[in-house]
Amino acid sequence: MKLTDIQRVYFIGIGGIGMSSLARYFKLLDKEVSGYDKTETPLTIELTELGISIHYEDKLSNISESFKDPENTLVIYTPAVPNTHRQLNYFQENGFNIFKRSEVLGLITRDTFCFAVAGTHGKTTTSSILAHLLRETNTPMTAFLGGISEDFNSNFWFGGDKYSVVEADEYDRSFLRLSPNIACITSMDADHLDIYGTSSELVNSFKEFVGKIKQGGSLFIKSGLPLDGITYGIEDNSDYCIKNLKIEHGTYIFDLETPFITLKEVKFCKPGRHNLLNGLAAFSMAMQIGTSPEELAKALATFKGVKRRFSYQIKTENFIFIDDYAHHPTEIQAVFEAISEMHPHKKSLVVFQPHLFSRTKDFGADFAKSLARFNSILLLEIYPAREEPIEGINARWLLDQISNPAKKIVEKHELFDEIKKQNPEVLITLGAGDIGLEINELSKRLAYEI
Repeated sequence: MKLTDIQRVYFIGIGGIGMSSLARYFKLLDKEVSGYDKTETPLTIELTELGISIHYEDKLSNISESFKDPENTLVIYTPAVPNTHRQLNYFQENGFNIFKRSEVLGLITRDTFCFAVAGTHGKTTTSSILAHLLRETNTPMTAFLGGISEDFNSNFWFGGDKYSVVEADEYDRSFLRLSPNIACITSMDADHLDIYGTSSELVNSFKEFVGKIKQGGSLFIKSGLPLDGITYGIEDNSDYCIKNLKIEHGTYIFDLETPFITLKEVKFCKPGRHNLLNGLAAFSMAMQIGTSPEELAKALATFKGVKRRFSYQIKTENFIFIDDYAHHPTEIQAVFEAISEMHPHKKSLVVFQPHLFSRTKDFGADFAKSLARFNSILLLEIYPAREEPIEGINARWLLDQISNPAKKIVEKHELFDEIKKQNPEVLITLGAGDIGLEINELSKRLAYEI
C-alpha cells in the first residue's frame, strides 16, 4: 500500500498520544481525517480544532459515508481497542486497509533517515530532546512523540522529511515494525509482562529490535545493558560520557566526553540523572549525522521538557509541586532520587495512581518499596486502561505492602483537602492514568491557597 494513494484516514483510538500525532501528520498532508475515541480529552479537543471530526460512541452510524470506500480509506487502530469494537469489526469485514499505529509509523519512516528511541523508560524524554536538538540545528525532520514537548507544545513536529524521530515502543512488540538507521535503547527493565510473560522474553524482543537496524546503522545503549553497541553513561568509561558533574542553581553543569571531542561546561536544566542520561543519549545520536557538537551542546541547554515528565507545576521557596508520568517502580525511584538531589531535606508527599491491574500485581513489592521512601503516600485506585479487574488486586492490596505508616487511600475529590491538611514542602503526583487530568485544577487551587 502506498500512503500517497490514500485520501482518507480513520482512527480508532484517535485520542491516544501516539495516535494523535499520526492524525496531525495526515491532516498536515491534507488528507481527510476522522476517528473514534472513548472519551473527550484535551488532545481530542485540539484535534477537533484542527478540523478533525471525532465522536465518542462506538456506532456504525458515526462513520461518515466518505469513509466507507475501502479503496481510498486507511484505517489505523491502537492495540488497546478490544476485538469486540463494532467499528473495527465493520472495517475488518469490508475489505479496508487496516493497520496498527506501529505499522503506519514503519511505512512513514521507511524512506527517511530514521532515529528510533527504545527502552522501558525514557523513550519520550529522549526522543523529545533529540527532536529539539535536530530542530535547533536546522535538520529537516519529522518527529512523532509519545508526550507533549514543551518546546513544540505538541507531540508532533514537521520541519522536513529527510529525517524522522520516533519512539520505538516495546508494548505489543510494536517496535519490530521499524527499520531505523540509528537506534537507542535506554533500559530493559521488566514491564508489559501481560504481553511477554517473562523478563527474558522482553529482553529477547529488544534483541530482535536491534536486528531491525539498517545495514551500516548504529546502536546506542545505556552503559551496563547486556547488548553490544555504542555506550553512554555518567562518570564511567562509556564512549559518550558525562564527567565532572555539578549542580548550580538547579542546573547540571558537566564536561561531555565523546570519541572525537570533549566539551567543557555543558549545561542541562532538566532535574534527575535519568533525564541527564536521556539528554546524553539524544546528543550522542544527533552527532552521528555530522551536526556540530558545539551547536548541539547549546541546544541541549535550552531544552524545556515534556509535560508530565518531572514537570514543575508550582515552584516557590516554601512549596514545590511536581507532576510526572512515572508508572513503573524504577521510574518512581528515579523521581525520588531527582527530588532528593534537587530539593534535599524537604518533606515530601507523593500521590500515586497505579496503572493497570497486571502491572500492579507483577510489581507490587517493588512499587511498595519505591513509594515508601517518600515521607508520606496517598494512593488512588488502580486505573484499568485496557484491562478487566484482577480479583484481590486493588489499591488496598498495594497499600498494605508499603512499610511507611504515613499512607492512605483517597478519592480524587478528596485530594485537595488531604494535601492541604498534610502541608508538604514537596508534592509529587505520579501515574499514567487519568490523574493527569486533575493537575491543572489542582495547581490552580494550591497556588491560590498557598
